[in-house]
Amino acid sequence: MRVASPRTRRDLATLGAHLAAARKIQDLTQQELAERAGITRGTLVRLEAGEGGPRLEALLAVARVLGFSGALVDAADPLRTEFGRLHAGRADRKRVR
Repeated sequence: MRVASPRTRRDLATLGAHLAAARKIQDLTQQELAERAGITRGTLVRLEAGEGGPRLEALLAVARVLGFSGALVDAADPLRTEFGRLHAGRADRKRVR
């Protein structure tokens, strides 16, 4: 497995802290959130700790329960950035070289 860059590790830690804060604000235990998201408590612990191992599906399930999966998915929309809008024609390409 590749070692994550320092920036990626920081982003994972920040995302994990945000997940934990959102859970606490909603007065949910780790066990309650994990059950509602259909994941194990251990997976949630790893997400909140900023570990890079849990699957993207687990992250989206947790975000859905916490109420911001739509915002998370929308944040990845390339057309939300000026660069993406300027180069939107590239999205139609079948193959990127």
